Amino acid sequence: MSSSSASTVTRLPNREAALKALYENVAAKHMFPFWATTKDVANDEDRQLLAAPQAIPFLWRCAEDIEPILDQAVQLVTMEDSERRSLVLMNPGLAPRRATVSTMYTAYRLNDANEIMPPHRHSPNAIRFGLKGKGNFTGVDGENIVFGPGDMVLTPNDTWHNHGTVGNEPALNLSVLDLPLVELLNAVHFEHDYKEMENGKLVSKKQQSERFSSDYSQRIYGYGGLLPRFAGKQKRGAGTSSPMFVYRWEMMRELLDRHKDNEGDAHDGLMVEYVDPTNGQPVFQTITFFAQMIQPGCRTLPVKSTTSLLVSPFEGRGHAIVDGERFNWSKFDTLAVPGGHWFEYVNDSDKEPLILFVASDEPTLKKVGLYKKWGKSASGEIMQVLD
Repeated sequence: MSSSSASTVTRLPNREAALKALYENVAAKHMFPFWATTKDVANDEDRQLLAAPQAIPFLWRCAEDIEPILDQAVQLVTMEDSERRSLVLMNPGLAPRRATVSTMYTAYRLNDANEIMPPHRHSPNAIRFGLKGKGNFTGVDGENIVFGPGDMVLTPNDTWHNHGTVGNEPALNLSVLDLPLVELLNAVHFEHDYKEMENGKLVSKKQQSERFSSDYSQRIYGYGGLLPRFAGKQKRGAGTSSPMFVYRWEMMRELLDRHKDNEGDAHDGLMVEYVDPTNGQPVFQTITFFAQMIQPGCRTLPVKSTTSLLVSPFEGRGHAIVDGERFNWSKFDTLAVPGGHWFEYVNDSDKEPLILFVASDEPTLKKVGLYKKWGKSASGEIMQVLD
């Protein structure tokens, strides 16, 4: 519009009242007026658009807050009451959404001795990461996996699985799911009526029949650089994830130890990604996982990316700094680091390494062309970082 034509616009004498009525009419019809007025009025639409709920950096404490609640729940909530006894971490910036960051949530689960729930499957991807106890149990696609601290077990989307414990002691694990992302895409579905074929008929079952040995995943796929072609062309589960359903901590720890004298990356320390052994890609198409070692007495340089992270200290002592705020964590806590925040990790010990278990939505961001990562140099200069 030219300046001459703009000067001919007639301003109504009751413009403010008319604007108010206009905005009320738009809201009543479930629409949003995407234009800005001025910065000091209620109808600054740019401000309202940017003020949508966003995840914030937040720390949940396992020993202080999570475990006492789960211990009490074991006494009050039986497996007959519910097939799950998990605490989902809800980010205060996203409440009441069931999300720890915008695309993922972490849940802590405590099973009493010898509790095994019936099979189910769902569209979200999930993992279980062992924290306490040697008898954590997950049966996945006919492979009964018993796992301990540091072991990671996949339950891929649309793959039948069941959880619980074996042995005579409770066991604690944490889960990470991409359920908030799947909810956003309106693609959530769950199934609980597990059936198997018997004598030509489908029969409901409360537990999957064992079709693979309990060490199948490791025995077939657990040799780096070696791919057994005799394992078959058809991937297990729904065929969209790694066919190796368990990643043992012993192997990860051995790899990190082997490189403990390596200087590592200034922004990431020593970071190892869990991958699909058949193609080197992340274990899931939506989320990925890392073990990250910060060497004794070291701190990473500040880094920021478009990805959101869930960080759980597994070994050692340390703290994180997110946008200048210090988070003093303890073993098995969870720290949410949403995308767009500067963060760094500090190892408070000059003798022992700090090891973190990290979940990230990096694969999703890369698939839609929105992945970016920046780092600061020791002098504070900002540069783009390439992974």
